[in-house]
Amino acid sequence: MKGTRTVAATVLLLLSAVAGCGIRPTGVIDAGEPVAGLTKGMRIYFASDTGLRGVSRPDVEVRSLSSVIKLLIAGPNASEQKSGLTNLVAFNGSYQVSGNGHRVTVEAPDSHLSADARLSNGQLVCSLARAQAVLHPEVRPDDVQVTLRAGGDSLGPYACSYFLRN
Repeated sequence: MKGTRTVAATVLLLLSAVAGCGIRPTGVIDAGEPVAGLTKGMRIYFASDTGLRGVSRPDVEVRSLSSVIKLLIAGPNASEQKSGLTNLVAFNGSYQVSGNGHRVTVEAPDSHLSADARLSNGQLVCSLARAQAVLHPEVRPDDVQVTLRAGGDSLGPYACSYFLRN
C-alpha cells in the first residue's frame, strides 16, 4: 500500500512538471532599446586610496575642455571628500587644452609631469576624455587619446582605460 502511494505521488509530480506551472506561452514582447554605453553627462575623476573614481556632474554644462580642468582643480565636494576622494591635479602657471576628434592635448609649460604620477595623470586623461565625448557626441570616451605636455616633457597619448585597470 505504501509503495502504491509513493508511485502515485511520483506520477502526480511528474504530470505537474510536464504540464508546466500554468503560465501560458506568449509571443515576442518588444521592450525597447537595450541600455548602451556610459551614463550621460559630465563625469570627472578624483583619486582615492583604491584608484580613480568617476563622479557625475549632471548639472554642469561643459562648454570647453579648459572648464573641465577648472572643475578638477576645484576638487571634490564635501560629500565626495568624506567618501575619501581627493584632487591631485595642480598646475604651476598657465595651461591650454585643445581637442580635435579623438585627440586631446594639454599644454602646461610651467608645470612638471611624471609618468609615475599615475592618479593625477589619470584624473586629467579620464576627465578630458569624457568631456570630449560630451562636447562631441559622435566620439566615445573610450576612443579619446590624451597627450600631456609640460616643461618640455610629453606623456601619452593615453586612453582612460589605461588608468582604470589595476
